[in-house]
Amino acid sequence: MIYEYWLAAIQGVSAKKKRLLREEYGEGKTVYYIEEIQLRFLDFLEDKDVEAILHARKDKNIEKEWRRMTEKNIRFIPYFSEQYPNRMRQIDDAPYALYVKGRLPEEGRLSAAVVGARKCTPYGEETALEYGECLAQNGIQVISGMARGIDGAGQRGALNGGGTTYGILGCGVDICYPREHIGLYMDIQDNGGLISEQPPGRPPLPVYFPLRNRIISGFSDVVLIIEARERSGSLITADLALEQGKDVYALPGPVTSQLSQGCHRLIRQGAGILISPEDLLAELKVVVGPGIQKSDKNKKTLENHENVVYSCFGFFPKGISQLLEETGFCASELLQILTSLELKGYIREVSKNYYSKTR
Repeated sequence: MIYEYWLAAIQGVSAKKKRLLREEYGEGKTVYYIEEIQLRFLDFLEDKDVEAILHARKDKNIEKEWRRMTEKNIRFIPYFSEQYPNRMRQIDDAPYALYVKGRLPEEGRLSAAVVGARKCTPYGEETALEYGECLAQNGIQVISGMARGIDGAGQRGALNGGGTTYGILGCGVDICYPREHIGLYMDIQDNGGLISEQPPGRPPLPVYFPLRNRIISGFSDVVLIIEARERSGSLITADLALEQGKDVYALPGPVTSQLSQGCHRLIRQGAGILISPEDLLAELKVVVGPGIQKSDKNKKTLENHENVVYSCFGFFPKGISQLLEETGFCASELLQILTSLELKGYIREVSKNYYSKTR
């Protein structure tokens, strides 16, 4: 299996060409020892591919890297293995191999990708948390890229909902990127899995992230775009999902928000509109589980003056000066109400003297 690992780790040769090589010669060991002149006779290999293979043969650390990988409990699943997921076999340019820390998504269970902007708004972050939690509570696997912003929020929501989530990485699965997601990184291993086509130790280079998007959409039955700019990596995921025959949904937002422009373009092109988690479950024909129906706690537990302030909040944070003008309260009274709402979990302070709704 070491030679299969060597073939999978070659940089500069596409997954499709690696599969053709494997089919031509039957095993990675034969490819490793094949004469250079025979490689150059293969019509599907370019000169640069042959040079990449010859260069990879000079790597004397393959056995050491293989042992290090197994010691880290990382599974190596090449394309020809029976363990290779069927969902991946069905996409164009399927990864030649997958590296897994934890588990692979279950084949027979519904999966949904929750992806979006890294620099998201509180509105987007809270929505991603809400959808991730609701999907997980109803047995749907949540797929994402463990990135900052929407991706991480959706996956944290899935964990909060007691479900499973899978992080598709643009680096080796032994690397936590971004570093501040180390807690999420550890939790996902215990409640799902981390997956990459990049070998262990490979750093998070920009070229790997568009490639991993086809794996995110490939593992998913439906893709949810929570927030995205007009030009966004999330839109690459949406386009790939459509090419793979998957349904795409997008979250509408304010027409003035740059972070909603990509979503609005998708909706204009025919994407489904995310109205509520319950509405999405109905469209997916999933029976809603107990305990996730919308709550009317706002009406039941808030005092009148708290309702006045809470009703002023919309998509984006508001500052104290704006709230003073809209509510008519004095500063001391408003601060007391804001503190009460924050303690009850209805709002949060996103920056000094600026507040936004929580879920």
